[in-house]
Amino acid sequence: MEDLKLIFAENLSALRKKKGWTQLELAEKINYSDKAVSKWERGESLPDVVILKQISELFEVTVDYMLTRDHDTVVAPVSKRKRRNRAMITGISAATVWLIGCILFFSLGFVEKASPGAWLIFLAAIPATCIVLLVFSALWWGKRLLLTTISVLVWSLLLFTFFTVLFVADKIIWPIFIIGIPAQVIVGLWAGMRRE
Repeated sequence: MEDLKLIFAENLSALRKKKGWTQLELAEKINYSDKAVSKWERGESLPDVVILKQISELFEVTVDYMLTRDHDTVVAPVSKRKRRNRAMITGISAATVWLIGCILFFSLGFVEKASPGAWLIFLAAIPATCIVLLVFSALWWGKRLLLTTISVLVWSLLLFTFFTVLFVADKIIWPIFIIGIPAQVIVGLWAGMRRE
């Protein structure tokens, strides 16, 4: 096991230096502390399997590459087609939310003879799209997109609530936006967290 730690340490250090990243920059990309990266590069410990996979994808090598010393054979990078397909799936899913919104909007227009509140459907599509993006951000994309999506979700939900109450009850409830301030602070603090 000790030999495996040293092999991983050599490969990690070499790949990181090849990219021109500091240990801190690598740590930020995988949401860990630079102390953990330092321990890995000294051969004192190994990351868990999930992080090992994330690191190999970040450097566009296989997990096997990270754990072997002999690199005589060229290791194929992680497929760029896979990243493109993930982006396409995310985009199609988000567009589907808007397609459903359009169908509902036009259906309400025909059923209720151009309902004056039907435009709220498009406002509701914004947080619905954010929820779809949250799922795919958590699965495939980085922390930055995840945090941005959470912020947009919070503010779009508040905006939707504001306009719905304004339209339905004819009340202006601007203080609802105060909720967004601590929510945004929480998102900001979460962005600053590092794994040990």
